[in-house]
Amino acid sequence: MGERTKYTPGTFSWTDLSTTDPDSAKSFYGSLFGWDAEDMPAGEGMIYSVMRIDGKDVAAISGQAPQQRDAGVPPAWNSYLTVESADAAVARAKELGGAAHADAFDVFDAGRMGVVQDPQGGFFMVWEPKAMPGAGLVNGPGLLSWNELATSDIDAAASFYSQLFGWTTEPIEGAEPPYLIVKNSKGWSNGGIRKSQGPEPTYWLVYFGTDDVDRDIAKISELGGSHLLEPMDIGAGRIGIGQDPQGAVFGLFAGQFED
Repeated sequence: MGERTKYTPGTFSWTDLSTTDPDSAKSFYGSLFGWDAEDMPAGEGMIYSVMRIDGKDVAAISGQAPQQRDAGVPPAWNSYLTVESADAAVARAKELGGAAHADAFDVFDAGRMGVVQDPQGGFFMVWEPKAMPGAGLVNGPGLLSWNELATSDIDAAASFYSQLFGWTTEPIEGAEPPYLIVKNSKGWSNGGIRKSQGPEPTYWLVYFGTDDVDRDIAKISELGGSHLLEPMDIGAGRIGIGQDPQGAVFGLFAGQFED
């Protein structure tokens, strides 16, 4: 488990869930991960529920924006990356062939953010921190522990994100399908990129840590969710993919966590 008060630019630093039923989601994830919730007003009729472990912010849950709900966008966990300037990051993403779903805007005094879509269609958020740097705890049970891009074009994705965030990528030898480990500007492992399978869309998958993948996959079903990938061993540990009762997909990882 690692405690954080700041993040190197280009590092995944926060995640939140946009869902059709925030109250049910809070109950589900609270039971699964032991999260406590604090509801905070976030504009007219909107509540942003910050989820905590040991008093530290670890994630958040909120209702979908009306335009998402009306368009039938499925509930999803969002991946945030710290940047020095949200405005500059959004502008650079456009130069590299991406698109801005939302240009940079202030989030009260917490920070400034933008919503970006990469050239293959994957969405992510850029976060310029002010009062809120990101998750206070990462890399442990119930905590943000990995972010993985499934994409139709690994090489193009690696080029786009490397130019945008200063990443380097390293292939895992012998991995099939191919898998790239992402490293930030300080050389720390920061996520992965893999080829999407079949009809799978381009998207960032958020992984939460656990000390027992098999137990938590079973618990997901008990709580009304489902699993999309049975627990399986990988080189670094053991993973599984779950889906909450509203349909949001997330990963579980058990293994050696970085500090």
